[in-house]
Amino acid sequence: MEGKNGLRFESLAIHGGQRPDPASGAIIPPIHQTSTFVQDGVGEHKGYDYSRAGNPTRTALEANLAALEGARFALSFGSGCAATTTLLHLFETGTHIIASDDLYGGTWRLFTQVFEQLGFEFSFVDLSTPEDLDSFFKPTTKMVWLETPTNPLLKISSIREVASRAHRHNALLVVDNTFMSPYFQRPLTLGADIVVHSVTKYLNGHSDVVGGAIMTSDEGIRERLAFLQKSMGAVSGPMDAWLTLRGIKTLPVRMERHGANAMRIARWLEGHERVARVLYPGLASHPQHALAREQMLGYGGMISFVLQTDLDGARRFVESTRLFQLAESLGGVESLIELPAAMTHASMPPETRAAAGLDDGLVRLSVGIEHVDDLIADLEGAFDALDAA
Repeated sequence: MEGKNGLRFESLAIHGGQRPDPASGAIIPPIHQTSTFVQDGVGEHKGYDYSRAGNPTRTALEANLAALEGARFALSFGSGCAATTTLLHLFETGTHIIASDDLYGGTWRLFTQVFEQLGFEFSFVDLSTPEDLDSFFKPTTKMVWLETPTNPLLKISSIREVASRAHRHNALLVVDNTFMSPYFQRPLTLGADIVVHSVTKYLNGHSDVVGGAIMTSDEGIRERLAFLQKSMGAVSGPMDAWLTLRGIKTLPVRMERHGANAMRIARWLEGHERVARVLYPGLASHPQHALAREQMLGYGGMISFVLQTDLDGARRFVESTRLFQLAESLGGVESLIELPAAMTHASMPPETRAAAGLDDGLVRLSVGIEHVDDLIADLEGAFDALDAA
């Protein structure tokens, strides 16, 4: 995959936005851990006056993120939710937004419990069948918010098709690309206007940073977002930016291992007698497997599967693993396991979860980069614990 200056992704991950420190020659850009910058005269500075408005370490990260996503611009935020909150301030009260019916619980909470109170209207739609999308647009529809794969049911939508229909109605298409990372999927090349990431996840990859990012090639959108970010203060700190840059350097090799491990585990789970259904885009049994092969360069490290048990049994299962740590979040080098109905999506009422297809026995795995045989043995131990009970 070639990017700017003809460099391929693996090279951009290491060198994009990165230059040796001109003062010392240090190969790693320094952390500019400062709140303000001295000026030579009134209004005469070296490009930075206050770290909320801009910081050299954050600038380096933004250049790197833009290169990886194939965008002209990127903005780095203090969290994925901060990025989403800032993005929605592009629109006025009364705006209608179409969103995936299966999406990250924090995004659903932000939409329904914060922005609905501010006069926004949301329609949650199954975007894996975009042929039905046109009927949901209104004169006030300004944006389509798409997760693909979705969280946690891993439904796949055609980015190109959804973009075409959104643009037909003069709406922007925003894609949350957190699950895939730009290594496996680049929505801007498929017609998306804006890409959002929880940098906390695969981009950083080491579970030691909370961050978010927005990428776009539209200069007008970038200018408005930069003003909103500076005004609202939703910025990432220099230490978090530096840690994220360090994590991104290994993104390609990590994603390859995440994907390989997840494929092995998904195939193993599919043959297990206690598993009713496995949701993983890399399996031929996935309803949108052909589309996943077409628009993605890999299938990622996220697996969801439905246990043949009730909520109590599912709780017992996820509490019985050792290598798979029971925790929310995803995308780190270590493997995580969680129960969406009681954890990441607990803010959804039971009837809303049921309507979206979130079974109480649904388990979500973030497959790390440990040895895959150890991970399978760990899951087998949890099945044994389930059987013993």
